[in-house]
Amino acid sequence: MLLRMSSLFLRTLRDDPADAEVPSHKLLVRAGYVRRVAPGIYSWLPLGKLVLENVARIVREEMNRMGGQEVLFPALLPREYYEATGRWTEYGDTLFRLQDRKGADYLLGPTHEELFTDMVKGEYSSYKDYPVTLYQIQTKYRDEARPRAGILRGREFLMKDSYSFDLDDDGLKRSYEQHRETYIRTFERLGIEYKIVFATSGAMGGSASEEFLAPTPTGEDTFVACHSCGYAANAEAVTTTAPPARDLDGAAPMRVLDTPDTPTIESLVSYVNERHGLSVTAADTLKNVVVKVITPGSDKVETLIIGVPGDREVDFKRLEAALAPGEPAIFEAADFAAHPGLVRGYIGPQILRELGIRYLVDPRVVTGSSWVTGANEPGKHAADVVAGRDFVPDGTIEAAEVRAGDPCPRCGSPLSIDRGIEIGHIFQLGRKYADAAGLDALGPDGKPVRITMGSYGIGVSRAVAVIVEQAHDQLGLVWPREVAPADVHIVGTGKENQVEAALELARELEAQGLRVLVDDRAQVSPGVKFKDAELLGVPTIVVIGRGLSQGVIELRDRVTGVKEEIPLAEAATRILAACR
Repeated sequence: MLLRMSSLFLRTLRDDPADAEVPSHKLLVRAGYVRRVAPGIYSWLPLGKLVLENVARIVREEMNRMGGQEVLFPALLPREYYEATGRWTEYGDTLFRLQDRKGADYLLGPTHEELFTDMVKGEYSSYKDYPVTLYQIQTKYRDEARPRAGILRGREFLMKDSYSFDLDDDGLKRSYEQHRETYIRTFERLGIEYKIVFATSGAMGGSASEEFLAPTPTGEDTFVACHSCGYAANAEAVTTTAPPARDLDGAAPMRVLDTPDTPTIESLVSYVNERHGLSVTAADTLKNVVVKVITPGSDKVETLIIGVPGDREVDFKRLEAALAPGEPAIFEAADFAAHPGLVRGYIGPQILRELGIRYLVDPRVVTGSSWVTGANEPGKHAADVVAGRDFVPDGTIEAAEVRAGDPCPRCGSPLSIDRGIEIGHIFQLGRKYADAAGLDALGPDGKPVRITMGSYGIGVSRAVAVIVEQAHDQLGLVWPREVAPADVHIVGTGKENQVEAALELARELEAQGLRVLVDDRAQVSPGVKFKDAELLGVPTIVVIGRGLSQGVIELRDRVTGVKEEIPLAEAATRILAACR
């Protein structure tokens, strides 16, 4: 492949786009790899398309190596498949929904579990047909409420989704491990640093679930890690170690305290310690947060109260994961007006059962634990409010924020917290979709066997942005060789004979099997060409300039920045060695 910049459909930009916040968004636009069409929707220009195809090729090669077989489904799908599994409503506003001219409902596919299941049901019927793994690399659609960060979180994106079909749970575990190893090889080839963490399954359903996260300061996902035992989990999947329950006998009686002008936990703690002689901290207070839980696809709205220690906030992403497919929403002033029994700022759990309001608490709120919390009267709080005596929660919920230093749920050592971007997710789905479709195989005894499934995704277009997030510098992009749009970028500066020498070397390298990008533009200054070469990020740069008259050219490593002069007569051999 030989690309000449004199005719390449490419325009680089000197300034960052106004709406760009993260490095990948800034650099991919500035380097002419992508262009915005609408919020969360991007076009891929020639160099960007080459990188995207290289990522997809690596993913495809590793899936084929594992024994996966590639298929391709339509993106436009009828409602019936998703209605059968309940995801037509569970996905809520995330689905792109539309109707044809006859009024029939369709959607643009966010994932394809239902279609894969139906395909296998239509083609296979015997236990001898299994196991089988099918995959596709296809465009997906999700109506993100806040598309942002360029191609990292878009409404349209390229994804590899694969599905394993096995006769029993042991087979599913083997397929899951095969995919896990395949993902490890894939991300290593892509040059992506990753962390495997426990995760929640969300609308996908199923049991075991792990995410592959790319650590980066710009990541949307928070994950924890234990450096003692190796435990790692997405913040939404972290479990809290509950303290032991306490004996109710001998607990001090509940008492109501006047607490005027204490709108915050900090002011409450200060007031009760100074005026009422207590010695409590924020962690000894019980904060009660009211939310509405909306059931997708229905008019049902439930009032729910979450109790967490006062030194922690409710993490809305953890709350969403815990309540899925229900969707939590903020309890607003009009909602409080409709529930006069809830005194805003002074809510306590003592009367919630009487009010018929479900109450879920943090696992730290154990039987016998004593709290300072609302007294359900304006300007008043209650002390020595004991769980199991003065209130009985309806259950526990993992919704409180996770902090650095929290104990590891596996070994008790302090956890560290970092940020990352999800690049892959693997699920043991079990029989949810097989049950919905009635996917059975006829066993060796002539009896039906319900198939069990796994689901496995890689964000192909997202991986392009993730590579940039982890591999860039102040000058521009720095592509790993396997995904770069070219192996070598040859810059012919200024004079006619230098450009001609660049073209001649480019043709020679192309004949040797290298992918070559050559800057043969006329009337473009050397300075502009050098800046473009750094911005575009091809891993090997060759500069043919004034040294040509002495028979030498410059070889640069874009990653290390190391430069060396090499004889023109040895150029092809030296460049080939640098690129392989």
